Amino acid sequence: MNDSVTIAIDAMGGDIGAEVVVHAVKLTMDRQPRLKVILVGDETVVKAEMAKHDLHIGERLSLHHCTEVVQMDDPPSVALRSKKDSSMRVAINLVKEQQAEAAVSAGNTGALMAISRFVLKTLPNIDRPALCTTLPARHGHTHMLDLGANLDCTAEHLMQFAVMGSTLAEAVDNVKSPRVGLLNIGAEEIKGNDQVKHAAKLIAASNVNYIGFVEGNEIYAEHVDVVVCDGFVGNVALKTSEGLASMIGYYLRDTFKSSWYGKLAGLLALPIIKTFINRIDWRRYNGASLLGLKGIVVKSHGSADASAYSHAIEVAMIEVAKNVPNMIEQHLQPLLRSEATQ
Repeated sequence: MNDSVTIAIDAMGGDIGAEVVVHAVKLTMDRQPRLKVILVGDETVVKAEMAKHDLHIGERLSLHHCTEVVQMDDPPSVALRSKKDSSMRVAINLVKEQQAEAAVSAGNTGALMAISRFVLKTLPNIDRPALCTTLPARHGHTHMLDLGANLDCTAEHLMQFAVMGSTLAEAVDNVKSPRVGLLNIGAEEIKGNDQVKHAAKLIAASNVNYIGFVEGNEIYAEHVDVVVCDGFVGNVALKTSEGLASMIGYYLRDTFKSSWYGKLAGLLALPIIKTFINRIDWRRYNGASLLGLKGIVVKSHGSADASAYSHAIEVAMIEVAKNVPNMIEQHLQPLLRSEATQ
């Protein structure tokens, strides 16, 4: 299988761990014949879950035993220094050692960021990796970064995020010159703090297709492909979006169950409702890319079910096929040469 893709998967990470991860691996391997998986985790636990899904060690599936687990509440420093045989650390090491082409984990975000940065290192002239994921929008979806990896960012960091987000959108969506917007409290040039205003100038002078400031409600519009912000703002926006989608689904179900007329209307409208719920279901957008590393790492939502986790694995496969780290490095070079001549 010359065109296969090998992904190292942290089988112990997330709110549920191996139960969800192994099921997701089964779903993905059934759909993706090119996929090879290295499951990383406690051998006893992982094998028990494999038996439930009739998964066996073979050409496409291997198991790498490790003795430690990064807990969801572990400080990044503890995970990095004291848990060198954790499933998260070993999965990332396999990417570093080129035994795998990408790693996927649903574990502690701070720990994943710290370990990935320490083991894989960042690309030249990238100061910090950034978490990027997709959110549903009128035209399909919007890429947004950073989503929590960097709470405090400089204008230079935001400019780097713009380049990385634009590159990812071009690679994954095959969009030439993706439209990049900087998240702000207004579209006018006078709006925003000094950090955002300075970042706007840097991004405008870069080689991305910068369309200016965008407000929160425009994340879901059709005129922007990439939205850039710091990790604090991005994480709040992401969790708000997930909560809103959940609330809409709850109100729809509650309304249709409230009376016999509602139940009848709901039955008639069921195909439309299912399509609507599917379009805003966050599980379809699971899988945040940790951009800016010399390797591919994808973060799954900690509470993801098997279907959602499977999507994160497929995100990693796409990034491997497109060689996203190399594309980011290539996109940065013209910008850096331009800065050097100024």
